[in-house]
Amino acid sequence: MKQLSNRQILLGITGGIAAYKSAELVRRLKDHGADVRVVMTAAAMEFITPLTLQALSGNPVHTALLDPEAEAGMGHIELARWADLILVAPASADFMARLASGRGDDLLTTLCLATPAPIALAPAMNQGMWRDPATQANADTLRQRGVALFGPAAGEQACGDIGPGRMLEAEQLAELAAGLFNSRALDGISLSITAGPTREAIDPVRYISNHSSGKMGYALAEAAADAGARVTLISGPTQLPCPPRVTRVDVISADDMYQASMANMGSCDIFIACAAVADYRPAHIEEQKIKKQNTSMHIELVRNPDIVSAVASHAQRPFTVGFAAETQDVIHYAKGKLEKKNLDMIIANDVSDTRIGFNSDENSVTIIDPSGQQKLEQMGKRQLAKQLIDLIAARYAEQKRDHNG
Repeated sequence: MKQLSNRQILLGITGGIAAYKSAELVRRLKDHGADVRVVMTAAAMEFITPLTLQALSGNPVHTALLDPEAEAGMGHIELARWADLILVAPASADFMARLASGRGDDLLTTLCLATPAPIALAPAMNQGMWRDPATQANADTLRQRGVALFGPAAGEQACGDIGPGRMLEAEQLAELAAGLFNSRALDGISLSITAGPTREAIDPVRYISNHSSGKMGYALAEAAADAGARVTLISGPTQLPCPPRVTRVDVISADDMYQASMANMGSCDIFIACAAVADYRPAHIEEQKIKKQNTSMHIELVRNPDIVSAVASHAQRPFTVGFAAETQDVIHYAKGKLEKKNLDMIIANDVSDTRIGFNSDENSVTIIDPSGQQKLEQMGKRQLAKQLIDLIAARYAEQKRDHNG
């Protein structure tokens, strides 16, 4: 069920004894990589508490249409836009009737009316209620409007009756929800990206750094998340907001970035080294600010760890992509780095060109791997990132197929 990776699922819970299964459903959806937010009707709270669902989902539970606190945060219209899927489980006969008639008299029905996302219901009710002509007519109306109905199953019910009306089990519902989404290039893949500059301290107020803005790395992180990957963005100091559905690890120095990168080995499938990491750092960091005394100051520098080389030579080596930001002989130096550092792919760009260098919103790169090279002409970094992620995903899949025979 990789299709659920990074999907945003709004789980609606209505009143019924099957609401106890909703807690397990939250766990199953999250296990498969989804971000889950819960909306409960007043009747649902008679069967299971919001606190339980909040603890399991890791997000506040929404219960009221006109909750001032909720409206000040993620308002109900924003919540409707947030969802990739609204899944109502259990869906009671009353809820189905209200939804079929276009009612918007509580938060959950309002969200269903307002959302552009697909809607799926998992009916749960007494077998007589399910078989009633009115319920069947409502079910037909909802299907005709494109609402997916998952179940119900037949079997023994809480009231002692036997027949159709049982809510499907949590794992079945997760599988059916996944089936509503198309597969993406990086579904279920764990991917780490380094981005931005590093800062190497000289004293408490001074440091050595570079002009990297982090824009390319952040665009790659966003594109990878959109492609279904579970993304860890290891970022040096930038002014950029973290992209949605991305886990950011903030670091300062090259050694910080090295430690954060190594911590992901074993759980990382693809590693993209996009950060502009300082090659050297001061051998000694002064504890107090250095005062001006002479006309010159000498600082002894020592080499920083080579992060991408360490990743590419690791025993649990992921598919490793490097960047070569050069000011001359770009392709020549990039090919040398590809071979020397044992990379699967390297992305070369000329940072001496101010149109595509550091801090620019556009870029032009050449992708080089053992099979050859491909140039991507100048375009916006977000557009470029999507093309790069598609190429990386394709090369990764090819390598995996070759490895598996």
